[in-house]
Amino acid sequence: MNIAGLRCCSLKVIPMMPKFSFSPDVRAARSFKRLLPRLERQFAAYAASNPQEWQEFISRLEVHFPDLFNLLLEVYKGNYDFFYHLEELLVALGESWIERPVELKALDRDREQTPDWFQSSQMLGGVCYVDLFAGNLQGIRERIPYFKELGLTYLHLMPLFRAPEPESDGGYAISSYREVNPSLGSMAELDQLADELRRNGISLVLDFVFNHTSDEHEWAIKAKAGDLEYQEYYRMYPDRRMPDEYEKSLREIFPEEHPGAFSYFPDIDKWVWTTFHTYQWDLNYENPAVFTAMTREMLSLANIGIQVLRLDAVAFVWKKLGTNCENLPEAHLLIRAFNAVARIAAPSLLFKSEAIVHPDDVVRYIHPDECQISYNPLLMALLWESLATRDVRLLSTSMNDRFHITEGCAWVNYIRCHDDIGWTFSDEDADHLGINAYGHRRFLNDFYTGRFSGSFARGLPFQENPKTGDCRISGTCASLAGLEKAIHEETEVEVDLAIRRILLLHTIILTIGGIPLIYLGDEAGTLNDYSFRSDPAKEHDSRWVHRPYTDWKRIERRNQPGTPEERIFSGLQCLIAARKNHPVFNGNDFQWVDTGSSHVFAYLRTHAGERALVLANFSEVPQPISGNLLRLYGLSYQFTDLITNRSLPSADFTLAAYETLCLKAT
Repeated sequence: MNIAGLRCCSLKVIPMMPKFSFSPDVRAARSFKRLLPRLERQFAAYAASNPQEWQEFISRLEVHFPDLFNLLLEVYKGNYDFFYHLEELLVALGESWIERPVELKALDRDREQTPDWFQSSQMLGGVCYVDLFAGNLQGIRERIPYFKELGLTYLHLMPLFRAPEPESDGGYAISSYREVNPSLGSMAELDQLADELRRNGISLVLDFVFNHTSDEHEWAIKAKAGDLEYQEYYRMYPDRRMPDEYEKSLREIFPEEHPGAFSYFPDIDKWVWTTFHTYQWDLNYENPAVFTAMTREMLSLANIGIQVLRLDAVAFVWKKLGTNCENLPEAHLLIRAFNAVARIAAPSLLFKSEAIVHPDDVVRYIHPDECQISYNPLLMALLWESLATRDVRLLSTSMNDRFHITEGCAWVNYIRCHDDIGWTFSDEDADHLGINAYGHRRFLNDFYTGRFSGSFARGLPFQENPKTGDCRISGTCASLAGLEKAIHEETEVEVDLAIRRILLLHTIILTIGGIPLIYLGDEAGTLNDYSFRSDPAKEHDSRWVHRPYTDWKRIERRNQPGTPEERIFSGLQCLIAARKNHPVFNGNDFQWVDTGSSHVFAYLRTHAGERALVLANFSEVPQPISGNLLRLYGLSYQFTDLITNRSLPSADFTLAAYETLCLKAT
C-alpha cells in the first residue's frame, strides 16, 4: 500500500478531533494574552523610559483588541498566516504610538473626554483644492485669516499627495501617501499647516484613498517588475476568464474611459482590476498584508495632525464573485477594523464615509464603531431636485424616513462638492409619490444642463451613457442656481431670485443637523469656468467646470455693497451667525413638519429644551403659512426669526419667493 493509501485508510479509522468552541471574548482574551509578551519585548526600551505613555497605549489596546481581533478573524479566518499578520499589525500600532507627537496625544485625551465635539453648532466646514484655492500649502496658511472670517472650524483639503501626471482623477490616484505633490509643498509644510490650523481652532481633513493606488505607487511598480508579493497587493489575472465572470454582475463606473472593471497591461501580460480609471489599481484586501500596509499609511496621516479622514469609495473595497462588489459585509468589517486601529493608536481621529450609493446603503456605514460622520448625498441631490420642481414632497418624504442616524454620529451636509451631482434618491420613495424615477432623473438631467425650456440652470452633463440614459451633473452652486444665466441676461429680478436660491440651499445645510460643508468659492457666487475645454488633460472631464482657480478679485467684491458677491457672502454670514449663536442647532435632532404646502420644506430642531422651526419656500411664488402651525409646534404667540432677529406674532403670514425663516419662541 502506498503512502496515499495509508493516509486514506488512517482517515477512516481515526476519529476526527472535536472542534474547540470558544466565545469571541474568550478567543480574543487568549490571543491578547499570548501576543502581549511579544509586544512588550519588542518595545521594552520605550516602555522603560516612558512608562506612563506605554501604559496608556496598552490600556487602549486591551479595550479595543477584542473588537479588532474578532473583526479581522472574520475577514481573514481562511488565511494560514493570520496570526503572523496580526502580530505585524500590533507592532505597527506600537511604532505609530511611539512616533505620535505629544500635542496630538493631548488632543486624544481631550477628545476622549468630549466625544461629541463634532456635533456642536460651532462646526462649519470648508473644502477646496490647495492649488486652485491658494496655489500651495503656504498659500493655504496665508488664508487662515479668511477661513476664520468665514467661521470655519473644519478644512478639507482635496488630495494633495504625489499622483500621476497629467491625469490623476483629481488627485485620487495616489502614488505615495508619504509625499506631498512637489508643486504644492512638502510634508514638513503639511505638518506645519496642520499644527497652525489646530491652534486656530480648525480641524484639518484629508482623504484616505484606501480602495486603490495609482499604477505609479511603489507597490504597483514592484508588481510590474514581477514581485509576486506585491502582485498579491492587487487583483491581477493572467487571462479574461475571471474578469469575464466578475463583470457579469458589475456596473460600469466610467464607461467613457473603459468598459467593465478591468484593464490589460501588456508589460506584465495581466488583467488588473481598475474600478475607476486604468491608472487606479484596486487593492486586494483578501491579503491581510494589505490591511497592515494601509494601516501604516493611515496612522502616518494621523500623526501629521489630520483629525478627520474622508474614506474614499468605501462601497468598493471588497470583491466577491457573483455580486456587484459594492456594499458587501466585508467592507463594513474592514472599516470597523480600521476604526478599532484608530481608537488604539490615534483616538482623536474621525472617519467620514463617502458612499454615493442607495440611501439604505449609505446609512449602514454610519456608526460610532465605523464612520462617525458621513456625507449626505441624498440631501444634496434632493435640494437640487426640489429647486428644479418647486416641489418638496420627495425631499420631505426622504428626510422624514432617512435623515435619522445612529446616536453619536453626524451628517456632513453639502450643496455640492468637487464631484458630480448624481440623482441618488430612492426609487421606492419616488414610486410612493407616483413619480417615475427613470423619467424623473432624465428630466433633472435636462433641467440642469439647460435642455429643459425655462430652466434657470447652466450645468454640464458628466459621464452620459447613451445606452442607459444615465448621467450626472457638473456645475458650481451659483451657475446651477441660476446666477450665471441671470448675469448674462442682465435681468436684475433673475439675479435676485438666483441669490435667494443660493441662500436657501445654505440655510438648509446650516440648520438641518450635522456639519455644514461649503465648497470654497460658493460663499462668493463662483460661476462655471469653461476654460477646461482647452486643456487636453481636462477637456474630457466636465467636473473641471466647477473646479476653477479661485478668483480673488471676485472674492474681494464681498466687501462692495450691492454686488452679488457681497449679497451672497453677507447673507451667508448672517446664516452662520444664527447657527453658531443658538445651541438649538447642536446635534442631529430633526422632525419633519407638514405645512400643507408642497412648496415649503419645514422641520423642527430641538436641543436642551429649546426649539426652532425652519421654513423654506422652494418656489418663486409666495406661500401662505398658518399661525396655527407655529402654535402647534410650541412657538407660542410670539417668535423671533433667528436669521434677521425680527420679532413677529404667530399670526398667519406669507413666505416670500425662496424665503427661509428660522423661528424660535420668545
